[in-house]
Amino acid sequence: MSNERRDTRTQDSQSWVGVIIRFIVSAIVIAIAAFLTPGFAIGGLWSVLIAALVITIIDYIIFRIAKFDATPFGRGITGFIVAAVVIYVTQFFVPAMRVTAIGAILGAIVIGLIDIVIPGKTM
Repeated sequence: MSNERRDTRTQDSQSWVGVIIRFIVSAIVIAIAAFLTPGFAIGGLWSVLIAALVITIIDYIIFRIAKFDATPFGRGITGFIVAAVVIYVTQFFVPAMRVTAIGAILGAIVIGLIDIVIPGKTM
């Protein structure tokens, strides 16, 4: 086996491990944000996991189309607004999640602050 093949397999496995870690961190951060934020409610572990998956997919689509990092503090006010919109839109895909417009804004602030403390990309 050539060195190039081994390097590619190592990169693939590291990227999958990174995706899994980011997914777990995202789920934890979403649960914390829902607990701390008025107007942002999510019911149960499965709903938190589905919300993390939906947010990850929406973030990936935004990044692929617009080449834009949709983290609350990733791109200043624009990143913050996009993060709030992503949180708000996620409720339409997760049945046990309810977010008001103010809850999405406050949730983006909480997620941004938690993102500073917990390493890893959460949105």
